[in-house]
Amino acid sequence: MAPGNTQTKHWSKVELLHETVKNPNIHLRGTHSYYSAAWTGSFEESVVRYHYGDEYSLKTWDPLWPIDQLYIGDYVCIGAEAVILMGGNHTHRTDWFSLYPFPEVIPDAYIGKGDTRIGDGAWIGMRAMIMPGITIGEGAVVASGAVVTKDVAPYTIVAGNPASSIRQRFPDASVARLLELEMYSWDEAKFTALRSHITSQDIDALAAASDEYDQKHGAPI
Repeated sequence: MAPGNTQTKHWSKVELLHETVKNPNIHLRGTHSYYSAAWTGSFEESVVRYHYGDEYSLKTWDPLWPIDQLYIGDYVCIGAEAVILMGGNHTHRTDWFSLYPFPEVIPDAYIGKGDTRIGDGAWIGMRAMIMPGITIGEGAVVASGAVVTKDVAPYTIVAGNPASSIRQRFPDASVARLLELEMYSWDEAKFTALRSHITSQDIDALAAASDEYDQKHGAPI
């Protein structure tokens, strides 16, 4: 590597979030979620866009309102240059004549949108944007370049600006059974043992294998 160059970026090099995220307002479940930092900086530097609540603002001033929290499930895949926008309306009031965030009215200008949640097994495509206060369901797919302004149901694919539903990944009955199985809550041993069924399309076989595993090893308490 030539002097002065930064570390080489590549699709095959991913950032495991549990190893890098330090912000106390970002909550991770599990140890498998990753960011594909193919071109950009780290997940905290490039993806999570806080108005108040990032490393700089936390060290610089006390926030004037509760900080929105970001919850990320396990086995979440986040594509390069995705954006998770945090911080409500960022002090731009669309119901006021002027959108400008004048310093003397900042406390009144801010409107929170609530916490943002990304469910287990979701896939956020390259350069997608998730607006504040959104919930992405388990196993959902946000297509590349999509701008998500409304909650995304589990196992649903959304695309476009604003993002809309393209299709559900599986039939309703299969989705209901997947949610009942709660496979992302299984312990590591069970999840690994049933991987051949997890990486398939046969819901009956997956459910049967789960029952068989629990009978053999004991159902989780």
